[in-house]
Amino acid sequence: MIAIVDYGMGNLFSIYNALNRVEASPKIVREPEDLEGADGIVVPGVGAFGKCMEHLSRFELALGDALKEGLPVLGICIGMQVLFDKSEESPGAKGFGWVPGEVVRLPDEVTVPQMGWNDLSIKNQVEILDGIKDGDMFYFVHSYHCVPRDRSAVAGTVTHGTDVAAVISKGNLSATQFHPEKSGVKGLRVLENFVRSARC
Repeated sequence: MIAIVDYGMGNLFSIYNALNRVEASPKIVREPEDLEGADGIVVPGVGAFGKCMEHLSRFELALGDALKEGLPVLGICIGMQVLFDKSEESPGAKGFGWVPGEVVRLPDEVTVPQMGWNDLSIKNQVEILDGIKDGDMFYFVHSYHCVPRDRSAVAGTVTHGTDVAAVISKGNLSATQFHPEKSGVKGLRVLENFVRSARC
């Protein structure tokens, strides 16, 4: 079973349907205790960093325990950004800090938000990118991007006015700035890779 964390931010139907298509047996989870028994956890989300953390903070202990136990966790879009220490979008709000670094606004000279398809440049061939190659296209909707202090955590980037971390991989923690559930066949492949890692 792949647990999808529902913390009241955004429509979960797309990610639920996409996980169903890759035979993940997804389950939408609204309480931290319901994460027990999951093979993997997906933290999706849309909206502002600070508001997301307000709603998501009650899951922090359970998610942290799952990571320590080696359970695969996948953050998507704002679900990637909350893994970091903080964001310019919400001064004073603290992220989980599981990936040291911060989230900053995209440069003013490009269209913000970035909304649409962009080609991925692979920096590290990690498990979640199995079957994905340079130039494959993924769908983005975001105004802020993650800047990890340790660049070795960056498995894939795109260019949008600057080098944007599009895929993060750190042990059993993975994240994508793009929406795999809206990225066609290649996005489904990323989700399939995650599900496979959860069942190993």
